[in-house]
Amino acid sequence: MIATHDRPMTDLFPPLETEIRRRITIAGPMPVMHYMTLCLTHPTLGYYVTNDPFGATGDFTTAPEISQMFGELIGLWAGSVWRQMGSPQPILLVELGPGRGSMMQDALRAAHVMPEFRAALSVHFVEVSPLLEKRQREFLGGLGVPFTWHTSIDDVPDGPAIILANEFFDSLPVHQAVMCADGWHERVIKIDENDKLRFSIARDPIPLFEQLLPRGMRPQIGEIFEWRADQTALELGRRVKRAEGAALVIDYGHAKSAPGETLQAVGKHQYVDPLVSPGLVDLTAHVDFQALAEAAESMGARAYGPIDQGEFLRRLGIEPRAIALKNTAPPSKVMEIDRALARLTGSGGRNMGQLFKAIGFGHPKLGPLPGFEP
Repeated sequence: MIATHDRPMTDLFPPLETEIRRRITIAGPMPVMHYMTLCLTHPTLGYYVTNDPFGATGDFTTAPEISQMFGELIGLWAGSVWRQMGSPQPILLVELGPGRGSMMQDALRAAHVMPEFRAALSVHFVEVSPLLEKRQREFLGGLGVPFTWHTSIDDVPDGPAIILANEFFDSLPVHQAVMCADGWHERVIKIDENDKLRFSIARDPIPLFEQLLPRGMRPQIGEIFEWRADQTALELGRRVKRAEGAALVIDYGHAKSAPGETLQAVGKHQYVDPLVSPGLVDLTAHVDFQALAEAAESMGARAYGPIDQGEFLRRLGIEPRAIALKNTAPPSKVMEIDRALARLTGSGGRNMGQLFKAIGFGHPKLGPLPGFEP
């Protein structure tokens, strides 16, 4: 029998963990941001490259999978914004991270009540997963609207545009730094003395890191601060300004920048250790809506919100829509509609109404966007 310590590393760990361990062995402890990037988007082993994570059989459920009402209201929101923009033709409807395509399918169905808007549409998906792109193409075929796929928002053509992002920014990798007695150290992942992946800190502090913190923040030793690269938020703001258009971001997170660790892993609808089974579970972190807004506004867009998802959906008319659906639904479906309404707008437990927030970005000439009026 071969002793365990003599066995090849590929026999001991899942493929992506083997690759992560190899990189740590060669280059030293790995920053959290690099680890999260590999786990989610490694070209052959990343979670989004190899998995369909959505729905009851996946690892988590998003709002469009809970009820058609969500996507329908987003479609009507986009149509209202299009009119606010002066009804440009054509209009690009861009979705970042469209999942299976459920939200867009429901949005386009709702857009039938605005035939001029629907006729002007071309849909552009920004999707990094070949597997999900294949599912989207199958799911959305035959809708009579042109679809184009891109791997980056940078590849979307210029022109009048409305951009949608539901549960997209939470999946973008985060950096983490830990406040220590001698300053802020980047949080890293190393291999410990028991041959386990473990969180640690880089040896040297990050120079002048305090100058990057939000004004007035008074962190304590041991606290963690998370931040994301601004490229996507900056590009979103640039496109909104240049296209004289608008964007809607819905995600879970905090309205104001603050210290605190929010990195989490989810597998089969359960929270799990983010350092176990890399590439086989989803990794996310809360969206810092203040940082998101500041980045987009620096490019000339104007931010509206954030407000709680529940309040946003109520302003768009989700309660009358639920009543209308129940009036035509069989009795067996009425309670299902009520449960979906509570899940999307309620607070506490698994409900999304307060944890999730909506923020809008518009060209300054548009004024307040639908759902964000004072």
